[in-house]
Parts: sequence; structure tokens; C-alpha cells
Amino acid sequence: MFPDSEAPIRVDIIEAHRRAWDRIGRPGTWLTGAERVEIAAAVRESADCRLCAARREALSPEAVRGAHDHAGNLPEAEVEAVHRIAQDPARLTRGWYDGLGIEAARYVELVGVVAVTVSLDTFARAMGLAQRTLPEPREGEPDRYRPPSARMEAAWVPLIVPGEETGAEADIYEGLGGPYIHRALTLVPDAKRAFFDLAETQYIPGRWMREFDVEHRAITHAQMELLAGRISALNQCLY
Repeated sequence: MFPDSEAPIRVDIIEAHRRAWDRIGRPGTWLTGAERVEIAAAVRESADCRLCAARREALSPEAVRGAHDHAGNLPEAEVEAVHRIAQDPARLTRGWYDGLGIEAARYVELVGVVAVTVSLDTFARAMGLAQRTLPEPREGEPDRYRPPSARMEAAWVPLIVPGEETGAEADIYEGLGGPYIHRALTLVPDAKRAFFDLAETQYIPGRWMREFDVEHRAITHAQMELLAGRISALNQCLY
């Protein structure tokens, strides 16, 4: 997975990256394997998109009109969603989301693929590695499963409210109480599971978060939070 790395990489990270790339190429809940790979490709295209660059410099992204640089294999609304989420996430608004006209569950899965792709590519860049080759899409149809307990709450899309996770979603919060970062993708439970499989491997599992008397990683809780806080500030993360 990382033959070009000069630094040792933990085996669990290598395996988590392998699972993540494999999932991107497989049919999801609302997106085909081909659509998921196209979304990952659009994430990479957004890095050099001239419209995205101009919007980042503008007082408001809505002040700059134009077309995104992309391969043309996704609907325009989905290209806009991918590029804005990947390149200017601090300025997403409810009005912008409503104007996309993308069905909520499809949008949530798209967000999940973008988040995983950004995470994978950021890891490679931080380690001085080349981007991994995108997976070949697998054939098959999405299963179009919608969790029966998902409903509107304080979010733009339906989600599973903590305490209402049942049946196939009984594991969705893993006893952690359901903070909003865990709730966000629960309209598509497999998108939530996929993102946290990667995120918790690269960071720490939620169950370790408050174990302040035990250090599970090579750096301390305090050092991790310092890095996370600084990166969040640089990215203007409202969360």
C-alpha cells in the first residue's frame, strides 16, 4: 500500500486505507461504484479548479460565477457539491445546500466519499507520498437502504437521533452518546461506518477519547488536541 514511504506506517493504518479505497470502488447505498470513483476523482480535480480558487479569494463564494474544471462525468450540482465541500467547507450554508437540489441521502453519501478521499489524500501528502491510484469501479446496484429511524432534527438532512438507534443501526453510536460529528452521516449508516473506520484508525477510537490516564498513541492526548485545534483553526472549522 505504501512501498514508497521512507517512514514506518502502522499496520492498522495500512489496512484501514486498503479498506477505504476498496469501499470507494464498490456500489454504495445510493451511488454506484462508478459514481463513487467519479466523486473521488472530482475531489482531486477541485484542487486545481480555477473557479474554486477565485471563490476562495472572494468575500463570498456566491459573488463569483463560472464553471468548475472537471471531467464532466457527474451532474453539475454534484460537481458543485464536491468542489465546495472539498475546497471551501467553512462557508457552506443551508441556502447553498437547498439550491443544489440533490436528494438528501445521495448528498450524505457524496459527503462521505469526499471526506474519506480528502483524508486519504491528505495523509499521503503529509507523508510525502504520491497519491494512490483510484480504484476500478465494481459493478452492481446501490441497495438504497434508508434507516427507518432517521428523521429531521437540528441539521440540514435527516439523521438518527441518539437513543433512537434500533435494529441494524443499534451499533451506530457504539455507546458514545452520539455527538453531532457522529450523527452527520447516519442517514447513510455505511457512510458513517466507513468514515469512522478510517478516522478513528488515524486518530483514536472514541472509547479512548476520555481515557486521559492512558496514552494509546506515540504522542499524548494533549499533543493530538493541539494539532487538531491548530489544523481546525487553519481550515476555519466551525465545529
